[in-house]
Amino acid sequence: MEKVDWHSSDIIAAFKKLDTSLAEVSRAQGYAPSTLANALVRPWPRGEKIIGAALGIPPEEIWPSRYARRLKLKLKKHVKFDV
Repeated sequence: MEKVDWHSSDIIAAFKKLDTSLAEVSRAQGYAPSTLANALVRPWPRGEKIIGAALGIPPEEIWPSRYARRLKLKLKKHVKFDV
């Protein structure tokens, strides 16, 4: 069974359960309050890692499709074809 990316509402709810917010984490990392929200709607590896660390969950678990795609691209770069 293929894993599905977390919905952005689920990520925000996870922060609420920890009695914090995405904006608080963003400010604590030296970003504007809304900066980390970018990672909810588009790939941004640095932001994904910060969010994952704050939640105690690997970003690969939160966004499996993004990391599967990156792994596939990385492997493609390193595959050499014998002709």
